[in-house]
Amino acid sequence: MSRDRTVATGHHDLLAVYLNDHLAGATAGLARFRRTTRALRGTPTAAVLATMSREVADDRASLRSLLADLQVRPRHRLLLAARVGEALGALKPNGRLVRPSPLRPLVELEGLLLGVRGKAAGWRTLRELAAAEPRLPVERLDGLIARADRQAETLEELHREAAREVFTGARP
Repeated sequence: MSRDRTVATGHHDLLAVYLNDHLAGATAGLARFRRTTRALRGTPTAAVLATMSREVADDRASLRSLLADLQVRPRHRLLLAARVGEALGALKPNGRLVRPSPLRPLVELEGLLLGVRGKAAGWRTLRELAAAEPRLPVERLDGLIARADRQAETLEELHREAAREVFTGARP
């Protein structure tokens, strides 16, 4: 295999940083999915998000497994910072201090959508790298990409519905 088709030794450190950044994002994203699901309890959106939360937990587990396969150690301080950052982000009042803002579902769905798109980009990067790194399972990555794309489509639809409801009062 030619040098340009393998992960160069010096690039393993870059890959470790990249994977740990995505693991931190996955950690914060899972916390946000769970928190948003609880906040919207009793709504049709919460039911969809509950299923997606389980998938996101599986995706995070897949990422942790890939780190282990690639002999990349998780950076626990970064994971803690991600959890703290997500919790602090939940304190934003969206224009209301005492009662929940009607913007909350819309803003939460936007955050979830951004996270899922970032996750998909990460899976695509690893899929590209799989040509040079035999420890990356191509079929598994293809499945993770497909699931992330489906999650993004679902979140887009939920977001459109939330926007219509917030700004026009129209329910789906």
